[in-house]
Formats: sequence, structure tokens, C-alpha cells
Amino acid sequence: MIEAPVRDVFAVITDFLADDPTDEELLAYKMPEDLQRRVHHLLDRNGEDELTCEERHELNDFIRANRMITTLKIRTELRMRGLDG
Repeated sequence: MIEAPVRDVFAVITDFLADDPTDEELLAYKMPEDLQRRVHHLLDRNGEDELTCEERHELNDFIRANRMITTLKIRTELRMRGLDG
């Protein structure tokens, strides 16, 4: 089975942020469907201890990207509520 090339999660997020999203768009942001499917696939393989070294790095990128987006959302929410100071 041939798999489609995997998009880099950081490139996708960078493209989203480069479009200067509104606070509401940022808070509503979700990873595109193909990337959500990919991370679920990697998590399943990880649970079965079947990840290659490359896949492990890719999963770690997803984890770091998720932390970054979560932090951005929290800071945006705090700023919107006037609690950022």
C-alpha cells in the first residue's frame, strides 16, 4: 500500500498563522483532517510499539505542535478576557 506524502505539521501551522487569523479563528483552529488521521494512525502504531524511528520523530512533532497551539489558545483566551497581565 502506497501512502500519500505526509505534510509537515509545523508548515501547516505556520501557513495558518501567516494568514493572520482573528482571535476567534485561532481559538477554533483544528488540525486539518488528513493530519488528524495521521496522528491517530501514529498513536495506534505507538500503542502497539510498531513505530519506526522516523514515525517516532513525526509523532513527537505532533506533540510539540499540539502544545504550541494549546499555549497560543490559552494566551489568546486570557488576553481576550483581560487576564494577560
